[in-house]
Amino acid sequence: MQPLIDNARTFGQRPEEFAKLAEGQSPQVLFITCSDSRVVPALITGARPGQLFELRTAGNIVPPYASQHPTSEACTIEYAVEVLGVSDIVVCGHSHCGAVGALVRGDDLTAVPAVRDWLTHATPKPEGTVDDPAVSEGVQSHVLTQLLRLRSYPYIEKKLKDRQLTLHAWFYEVHTGAVLVHDPASDAFESL
Repeated sequence: MQPLIDNARTFGQRPEEFAKLAEGQSPQVLFITCSDSRVVPALITGARPGQLFELRTAGNIVPPYASQHPTSEACTIEYAVEVLGVSDIVVCGHSHCGAVGALVRGDDLTAVPAVRDWLTHATPKPEGTVDDPAVSEGVQSHVLTQLLRLRSYPYIEKKLKDRQLTLHAWFYEVHTGAVLVHDPASDAFESL
């Protein structure tokens, strides 16, 4: 913890770098990814403060759209699209994902009921090789399912139809640092 505290102490000693941020934000990208500590969107993309609007959830799950009982995730997505006017949404899964791995393997999650119940939003169950510790295939399939889920949000469907929004599926390899992007033409994840 001490290195984090030390950095936080010195971080604010450069006010000239941050003064403009007080005027507001206008990120172009909503970056939806896992809560996993090994996935750092600004590090992966090189983004500076104000460039990415982030949504981090266990397993980068986009829950079903529900206007009567919205989730915090749905509120974040709605704010990014309708208020901030992001032009792109990236759903970025990652190798060695514990959440997707648990789903692919069918792990018993009774000891963590909140996690178990949250992961029910990942339906359908990601397809993947049970013996693959990186769960690459399962995560990639899961990311594509989350893009489909986003398309079911009415305001996203409208923005896509009006060509005001683009969706992207990414896969980050934590063990190599490589980023792969889904190419709809080949239906494969390829180097970015």
